[in-house]
This record gives sequence, structure tokens and C-alpha cells, in this order.
Amino acid sequence: MRAYYSDIFVLPLPETHRFPMRKYSLLRQRIADENVLPIENLLIPDGATDEQLSRCHEPSYIEKVKNGDLTDKEIRRIGFPWSPGLVERSRRSTGATICAAYAALDDAISLNLAGGTHHAGINHGEGFCVFNDCSVAARELQAETNIRKIAVIDCDVHQGNGTAEICSGDDSIYTFSIHGEKNFPFRKIFGDLDIGLPNHTEDPHYLEQLEQALKIVFRSHQPEFVFYIAGADPFIGDRLGKLALTKAGLAQRDEMVLRYCQKAQIPATVVMGGGYAPQVDDIADIHLQTVKIAATFATS
Repeated sequence: MRAYYSDIFVLPLPETHRFPMRKYSLLRQRIADENVLPIENLLIPDGATDEQLSRCHEPSYIEKVKNGDLTDKEIRRIGFPWSPGLVERSRRSTGATICAAYAALDDAISLNLAGGTHHAGINHGEGFCVFNDCSVAARELQAETNIRKIAVIDCDVHQGNGTAEICSGDDSIYTFSIHGEKNFPFRKIFGDLDIGLPNHTEDPHYLEQLEQALKIVFRSHQPEFVFYIAGADPFIGDRLGKLALTKAGLAQRDEMVLRYCQKAQIPATVVMGGGYAPQVDDIADIHLQTVKIAATFATS
């Protein structure tokens, strides 16, 4: 199984933004230290090209990001200050999901150790998301391979409004989001299937709702490929989450999603999504758990 990382492309960030970003380098280091994957399977991705990005984003928006011409309002909506490093990191993070998608065609499962930038829409970034990696990678597969029917299974605690916007009216990409109902984004753009959960939802109800939804996704759409956003932010105590899943419950979630992919005999790319627990080690624990579970489903 191959995993792609972009954390070496450092963003110049104020101190308030640095804490949640630490999880990426910490995750990669722990994968290496614990020999979860061979070091040669930890790979630096190419950056997404303008052509690849333009399958989902307006060219005028891509140019504004590249040239630093975003307005103050647009920058505030993204949540990160603009810099050349932001552009490079955003391209590489999206490129990581593209590279991982191709890898999954051989290995059954692949990973982007970042990604899940599901708030980025057609002509804007939002919520720490500049480009929508799963949507871009889905359109890349459709353009360059024989894969046509794709599902995005979004288990980040925040609703995937950008993915839903980009894929609206596109029956070939099925978008499913299970998220906190009373959480960001407060103006949701609904996709093919959305499950909004009340605050403090615990493992049993979450897993029951997820399994019912997965039955619908796989029976109604019959995807040929899955992008799975395995957010760490449904974890109890997450500063931005409001749900109450345990680490064990999140492990069951990951196993359930990947088991459905295995039963359907379709490849999947797993991306990490959000995570904002007060202790960065908890975030890394959850993401590392996802990586370990994914490794059990990979063919190589």
C-alpha cells in the first residue's frame, strides 16, 4: 500500500494555525517509526496541474490563487493567509489524492496523509480548503481511465458542501456525507445523501446510521471507485466536532467503510480529513489507526 504526503511543503502560518497542522508531520513520523508501511511506500506527490484543477474549479479562481489576487474576504473565507507556500501545499495535497487514486487501482487501497478538503467549491476556498482534492481526483480518473461511477464517502464531522456543489447534477459521482447537523458549514449544500447528526452522538447511533447509508450508496450507485474522507474530528472532545465518538468507534467506522469496498471489489483512496482534538497526539492516534486498518485491506 502506498501513502502520499505533502507536509514537507511548509506553510508560513501564525502560531494559532500551527497546532492543527502538526498532525501531518507527526502522523508520517509515526508511520515510519512503527514500520506501519515500508519507507519506500511513503511518497511525495506531484502537484495538481491547472488542467486537473480546472475540471472542478473555475480557471479565474485558480489564477487568483496562483497570483495572490484573492480579496481579503476570500482569504478570510479560506482561513489561511495567502503565500506561495499555500499555493504549493494546496497543489501537492490535491496531487497526493490524484497519485493515491492511481495507486489504488493496483493495491486496492491507498492513502493521502492529508486531503479531505471538501469545503472548497467551484470558485472559492473555504474552511482551510483551497482546492477540492477528492473531486479533482475523481474527475481525473474519469478523464484518464475507464472508471466512470465514483462515490465520495465523507465521514468528516463537517458536511462536504464544496464536494456537493462541484458534483451537483453529475450523476456519475455520488456524494454522501455523515456529519454534525449543528456545525460548520451553517449553510449546507446537500449532495446525493446527507445524514446530519445531533450534538453528542455516540458510537452506537453513529455506526447504525453509517451502515444504513452505506447500503444505500453501494446498492443505488454501484460505484467503481471510492474516495473515503476519514476525519478524526467526530472524536469526543474535538474542539470543532461536537460529536462523541471514541477511538474504538472510529476504528469500527473505518473498518465498516473499507469492508463495503472490499465486498464490492472496488478500489478506494483514503484521505485524512479534519482533526482538532486538544491533544495533537489524539489526532495522530486516530489517523494512524486509520492507516493501520487500511493496510489490512490492501493487496500490496
